[in-house]
This record gives sequence, structure tokens and C-alpha cells, in this order.
Amino acid sequence: MIINEPLPGNAECADSLKNVLDALYVLSGKWKLALILCLVQSPKRFNEIQHAVTGISAKILAKELKDLELNDFIKRNVYPTTPVSIIYEATEYSQTLKNVMGELSAWGQQHREKVKQSMRKQS
Repeated sequence: MIINEPLPGNAECADSLKNVLDALYVLSGKWKLALILCLVQSPKRFNEIQHAVTGISAKILAKELKDLELNDFIKRNVYPTTPVSIIYEATEYSQTLKNVMGELSAWGQQHREKVKQSMRKQS
């Protein structure tokens, strides 16, 4: 959390906005961070991922996995077994999101508590 720091200038703000938009472009959507988090824990098969990430359809999962692979967050390993085995795993690059996911988790918990308190006040 940033406390008591001076506001950035126009150029700094524009650069920051550009960086945030780039990050959101790559990580946009409801599922990408959840999928990365799921695969950081351990490599998984498609069905294991779909079971772990509740609510995602097979079609959306396939699309999101392709996007994550294109951006080097996950690796798709194909093993020549019968039938073919495909295992997805997080790459080392996905570890660069560790702090982002930690901050989002902390903020999500804080927000959930705020909403609960608001609901109690309304009751």
C-alpha cells in the first residue's frame, strides 16, 4: 500500500497508465489469474484444471489456456502416450505475478469484509 507519497506528474502518470493498460490487456478477463494460480500450485491436465476452477466452460478454458501459453505464463506439455497426455504447467515467468496475486488477494479479502459490514448496517 502506498501511503503519503506525492502524486506523480503528467508524464509519470501517462507512463503508469500505459503500463497498467498493457498488464490488463494480457491478464484481462475473469479467468486468467485464477488459471495461473491453479497451475502455480501444480501441473494439471485439462479436466483437472476445469474441475479446480469452478464455473469455467471447456470452450473458454481452451481459449484462455492458449492465450496464457502465447504470453509465456504457462507451458503445454504433450506426452506421446496412448491416448496422448497433455499437461499444463506454470512457467517461471508466471512467478513474476506472485506479488500482484498476493496484493489482489489481500484487497479482495478487505473488500469482502467491507461489503459484509455494509450489509450488516443495512439490516
